[in-house]
Amino acid sequence: MTLKSRLAADQILVAPGVYDALTATLAAQAGFEAIYLSGAAVAYTRLGRPDIGLTSVSEMTDTMALIRDCVDLPVIIDADTGFGNALNAQRTMRMYERAGANALQIEDQTYPKRCGHLADKSIIPTAEMVGKIAAMADARASDDTLIVARTDAVAVEGFDAAIDRAEAYVEAGADALFVEALRSVDEMKTVTDRFKGRVPLLANMVEGGATPIQNASDLEAMGFSIVIFPGGIVRALARTAEDYYASLKTNGSNRPFAEQMFDFKGLNTRLGTDAMLATGKRYENGGND
Repeated sequence: MTLKSRLAADQILVAPGVYDALTATLAAQAGFEAIYLSGAAVAYTRLGRPDIGLTSVSEMTDTMALIRDCVDLPVIIDADTGFGNALNAQRTMRMYERAGANALQIEDQTYPKRCGHLADKSIIPTAEMVGKIAAMADARASDDTLIVARTDAVAVEGFDAAIDRAEAYVEAGADALFVEALRSVDEMKTVTDRFKGRVPLLANMVEGGATPIQNASDLEAMGFSIVIFPGGIVRALARTAEDYYASLKTNGSNRPFAEQMFDFKGLNTRLGTDAMLATGKRYENGGND
């Protein structure tokens, strides 16, 4: 089943955020149907920096390729602003698609961008964003590679302007729509009342962000087709890492923390180490069992 056909189903698609091949593997093992490669999560982990437009298209493409080497799940990938103008957006489409992405999320912020839940964002003219959407559609190799158009206009020009931009992006050919940083359930319902049935709608759940946290079933009832939890895994692991290092520093041993971590065998089980070694052994014998 393609991501496009899955989004035609009534049940909402829950896509947890990942930032590397390990988190993608664990998400797949948990039973999710798709994953979201978050630009913010890559900035937090690979760069140790905030989500303020520092991550490059090459770093994201490399990460996407490593994930695709490990998992077969559909991947929605953060394309930020396309990393420049319409020509940059086309290059991003080609690079991401070759690396194995199934959907690209592009936003209408100026470049460099910042996290959608940070203040003082700025956005490009509607016509420029429409051009980027058209450019990406022209550049993609497969119609099954989706374009998710995101507008950050709510915090910059207001809710009504965001709705107008969303209409323009749907008209331009966006395959899914993402109105970022909605501030209330009423705003969320207004968006779904306006667009559901016309185009799949994406909701973004950011712990401590501008949008009220809702569970997947409530979002589905509103009319959303996709919900992403982009940075949750980083916040969870960062909290665990902080506690782990504090424990190690205090105790000089991992013993007090043992119940909160995998042991050597536990991690290797999740990585499929035994199966990979067995496969390698088989090829040593000419590929015969």
